[in-house]
Amino acid sequence: MTKVVTVNGSPRRKGNVDALLRVAEEELEGLGVEVERISLSDYNVKPCEACDVCSENAWECPLDDDAVPLLRKLVEADALIVGSPVYFGGVTAQLKALIDRSAIPYQKSELRGKIGAAISCGGGRHGGQELTVNQIITFFLMHEMTVASGEEGVFGAMGVANDLGDIASDEEALSSSRALARRVAELLREKGA
Repeated sequence: MTKVVTVNGSPRRKGNVDALLRVAEEELEGLGVEVERISLSDYNVKPCEACDVCSENAWECPLDDDAVPLLRKLVEADALIVGSPVYFGGVTAQLKALIDRSAIPYQKSELRGKIGAAISCGGGRHGGQELTVNQIITFFLMHEMTVASGEEGVFGAMGVANDLGDIASDEEALSSSRALARRVAELLREKGA
């Protein structure tokens, strides 16, 4: 069965990015796609220390944390939907740590050809969502992944919410998350996954 892994880069378990990812997950499940959720708030992922062990021996890392098992889940997936709130114009430290540690599967191009989609939420309409989505897309491109855009050709799904739960009133963001999920499912079908 086709599998999409969603990654919630927020340190909040039930924040606004979580809500946008859940909308996308429900859309995918309605289309018959298996979904597995990773909430980085549940894991310990340390920053890369540039020791180069993984460049010499793929999948070896001296850091004792959850990065390697999480990265294996990404490699096993057919597609990824990665979400992050805007933190000072970019992704959260938790997500950045996982992105940097993705040098491990990068060594053998193990994410190449997979589909990636990005979701972001910020406190204002022009609150850095595109910068955050672009940072996630850069992660996909570094791994030679196919980037999914929404039905209207936007970069990903982006929402506006200051307080917990505010995203429920951003119908454009909710609609964009559903559309992005449909596009991921469509690309998976075209790929034959």
